[in-house]
Amino acid sequence: QVQLVESGGGLVQAGGSLRLSCAASGGTFSSYGLGWFRQAPGKEREFVATISWTGGTTYYADSVKSRFIISRDNAKSTVYLQMSSLKPEDTAVYYCASSYRLLATSLAPKYRYWGQGTQVTVSS
Repeated sequence: QVQLVESGGGLVQAGGSLRLSCAASGGTFSSYGLGWFRQAPGKEREFVATISWTGGTTYYADSVKSRFIISRDNAKSTVYLQMSSLKPEDTAVYYCASSYRLLATSLAPKYRYWGQGTQVTVSS
C-alpha cells in the first residue's frame, strides 16, 4: 500500500509560479512511475505530467508543455511539479498518483494509488 500526500497548492496570480510536492510512504518509491493529474470544477480529470521510475522519461499534456516540469527525488520519496506562467485555466485540484508500472504513462487506469489532491487557484 502506497500513501501519497500532496502539498504546495494555493492562490496565485496569472503569470506566477507554484511548486507542488507529493510525498510517498509505503512501497518502494523507486519502483514505479508517477503522474500528476488535475480536475477543474465540472470537468473530467485530465492528465498533466508523468515521469518514469528513474526520472529519465517525462511526458506532458500539450496544455502545460514548456510551462510545467515534473521531477522526482527517489531518496526523498517525493515527486514535484514546478508550474510556471500559470493561467486561470490551470485552476484545478491537482492529484499525484503512482503507477502499476515502472514507465511513464498518461493513462489514468494505469495508476494504482492516488493522493487526496491539492487546490491550485490562478486569478486573472
